[in-house]
Amino acid sequence: MTHSSADDRSTVTGRRRIAFAVHTDTAGLPGLATLLRSLALTNPGVCEDFVVLHPGLPDSAFDALRRLHPRLVARRADGRGEVFRLEGYDTVVALAPSMVVLDGIGELLRMRRGVGAVPQLLWDGRGEERRAVLPDGLLVVQRADVDGAVPAGTDTVPAELLTPVDARFDFLTRRLYDDAPVPARVAVLHFTGPSDEPGYAPAAEARRRFEMSDEEFRAAYCALPGDKHPDLLAHLAPPLLRARPSLDLARTVADVYRRQGRYDEAVEVLAPVVGDRLDAPRCQETLGVCLMALSRYDEAEARLLLAAASPDVAPRAFAQLARLAWLCGRDADAHAYARDGLEADPTDAGCHAWYVRTRPEERTEPVAAGEQLAHVALFAEGQENAGDKVLPEAVRLCFGSDTGPRHWYQQPVHRLVDEAALEELNARRGVVVGGGGLFLPDTSPNGNSHWQWNVPDGVLSRLTAPLAVFAVGYNVFDGQLYRRGRFAESLRVLVERSAFFGLRNHGSIERVRELLPAELRDRVRYQPCPTTVARYLVPGWTDPVERADTVLVNCAYDRAGLRFGHDYGHFLAQLARALKGLRDRADVRYAAHMPADEKFVHDLRREHGIALPVEQLYDMTNDGIRELYRRARLVIGMRGHAGMIPFGCGTPILSLVSHPKLAYFLTDIGRREWGLSVHDRDLGSRLGERAAAILDDHAAAVADVHGAQKLLWETTRSNLDELRETFGRA
Repeated sequence: MTHSSADDRSTVTGRRRIAFAVHTDTAGLPGLATLLRSLALTNPGVCEDFVVLHPGLPDSAFDALRRLHPRLVARRADGRGEVFRLEGYDTVVALAPSMVVLDGIGELLRMRRGVGAVPQLLWDGRGEERRAVLPDGLLVVQRADVDGAVPAGTDTVPAELLTPVDARFDFLTRRLYDDAPVPARVAVLHFTGPSDEPGYAPAAEARRRFEMSDEEFRAAYCALPGDKHPDLLAHLAPPLLRARPSLDLARTVADVYRRQGRYDEAVEVLAPVVGDRLDAPRCQETLGVCLMALSRYDEAEARLLLAAASPDVAPRAFAQLARLAWLCGRDADAHAYARDGLEADPTDAGCHAWYVRTRPEERTEPVAAGEQLAHVALFAEGQENAGDKVLPEAVRLCFGSDTGPRHWYQQPVHRLVDEAALEELNARRGVVVGGGGLFLPDTSPNGNSHWQWNVPDGVLSRLTAPLAVFAVGYNVFDGQLYRRGRFAESLRVLVERSAFFGLRNHGSIERVRELLPAELRDRVRYQPCPTTVARYLVPGWTDPVERADTVLVNCAYDRAGLRFGHDYGHFLAQLARALKGLRDRADVRYAAHMPADEKFVHDLRREHGIALPVEQLYDMTNDGIRELYRRARLVIGMRGHAGMIPFGCGTPILSLVSHPKLAYFLTDIGRREWGLSVHDRDLGSRLGERAAAILDDHAAAVADVHGAQKLLWETTRSNLDELRETFGRA
């Protein structure tokens, strides 16, 4: 995945864009190759854009460097001073071809202020010493601080912007004369003379470790222990795999492709190497999961059965087999697979969940299909996301107070719509798809549509019941790779077939219209998420006369790398600062939408000594969730529904923006100031100030929510009037 092929909405989320930058001419290219190799081998989890500034070299001059790094960007520049004006980036780490990286540099990537540099001790012509930044020394430039402060044509760092950096990040070899060893803590070694200069043998040896052929470099990187950056691994491993096929390496590459949504490439890499081997159960499992993501279910089942023959892998493989059978509508087989998995390991949570989910249901009184609406949605069960529990009910409440089986036929969105399922849908008086962020390439990928509804185009085109896509969102993360060709074609068929096509925010509308032919774009409408208008939907709703003196906080950790980048430590420290102030004025509690959310509570206590009581929303009923949010004075949330549900209950919110959808919602209601990026340098103080303002004039804040909500309800009510005509009355 390259920077340009990822879905980039950093201007919406405030995600920090980081680059390394080097200025070089032809003479510096060999040293630059050594620098790139050293950076990858000592910081295998780091892969940011690497910008090569040059005086006008031909593009072919960088071909060898591109073999070493997947995100190499060449830009013409008059001099090194351009690092202060490098467009498209927030933080620029300037290096030199005369450097090699010997240790971790994460500390540099976490810097947020001024211009970081190592002031070096220099002697002038009169024998006097002074401290100054070398013209080719390491710099960590925060563009927001230098814009306008460093004039064009200069590369001098203003003293007031200088942030001293530990000398180990720009350690000069001239300090190592007489063959002194390189100190163990040196992270960046800066050669101040030729690398083979007499008297510097240990420094030369440190550099020589990274002077190797491309094949040696690839092999060295792939052999490193621990986590490696998926972009780097996907770039460096395939040539090595083609030259020397290896089962372990094939599985490693396939796992990277799988995490990036490149399931077809994962299969191409793994299938020829693994064959029908019984001694490679983990590879068979990975191959089975990737085939399932491509909707090649028969092949996937065969691979997973091979994996299940191994006692070590059997529980996971049987859980995947249960999921596969359930996706294909084979509940009895799914139940049997889950039972087999529990026999292999009675404690396996995945198999237990599928065993419970696929138990034979009690027979219910038959209902006339023509009186029902079909609801295609993600129906959360057990300790799943609380928002996904509240949402389906909220959608149904839009169409009447009875949300049960008499009026609704339930079709889980991830289950394959085969001929039998199509017949069930066509028997209903209408089909409602939504709400939620269903335009998403992962979670439960399929090869039929490349979004969450597992429906082939040919089947969808034969749907005769009126179809409404209702409050669906384009949920791709900032920086996430979405290979949208198959999705765009499926989307075209979906829009053509829909009697109503409503998306839950204007940001999603924009993104989806980009993928549609011109004649279909105007059919995409605005339909707010129904959780945002709960006060108008829930029967017998009353606003609280008094509220608890409570502030609820929520954070999200799925796809944490895309949410936080290098800024998680900063985020945690800033939240600690804000919450310390808030606890002096309110009972601050943590609202966990799912068990994984509780990581914030553990990290906050461990790193900053702050303990928060936890409200486990994933174990509550929908009424219990709404009641908790209804009575709170303020909710500070990172999940989309940690903002939309309390807003729908009339409670003031502040959003911690790590996904575009939160910013899209706040823009729609004209309250962008209610959102703060998780990357904001001053997040703690700004969050504390805005929370205090809401608590100081709470009545006005509630009235503000009600006013914004009224506009959403007017749009929803207008759309529902149209849909009642479309579906008719039961």
